[in-house]
Amino acid sequence: MTLILGIDPGSRKTGFGIINAVGSKIEYVTSGIIRLPTGELSARLKVIFDSVTEIITEFQPVEMAVEEVFFAKDPRAALKLGQARGAAIVAGVTAGLPVAEYSARSVKKSVVGNGAASKEQVQHMIKQLLKLPSVPAEDAADALAVALSHAQTLRTAVSLGAQFRYSKGRLKKLEVTEA
Repeated sequence: MTLILGIDPGSRKTGFGIINAVGSKIEYVTSGIIRLPTGELSARLKVIFDSVTEIITEFQPVEMAVEEVFFAKDPRAALKLGQARGAAIVAGVTAGLPVAEYSARSVKKSVVGNGAASKEQVQHMIKQLLKLPSVPAEDAADALAVALSHAQTLRTAVSLGAQFRYSKGRLKKLEVTEA
């Protein structure tokens, strides 16, 4: 059993999703949106940190995956997104979780088969793949997609065997030294 927490960070709302990956079988556990207060960014970052910490404490995931910052037209928006992402990552690292990072494009390609998929396509595929009764909210669906992408990466690493290890959302070849 591998509980994976996926995070779709944002400075106004942050999506989260937890799946249970057992071999090639994936089960939905929970998902939702952390709605952030208006006001100072520092207060919103604290809400992200505290909320992600609470989710980790309650569900005890063993892996965490976060969507990487994408290019934004407004540099200030990109900085805020990066800080929101950092607050979530620090919560995971503080809890002792390995944290993987995935680009939005790679997550969409992994889940939908198209790196340029729309939000609606991602939501639809998440509903289908996890056999949900209804389409999840956009940010929650994105977080579940990040978790699914991570589960696929972990499965690939396991199938490749000990000669590879997983690091920062990517498979890396181990250097084998002989004694």
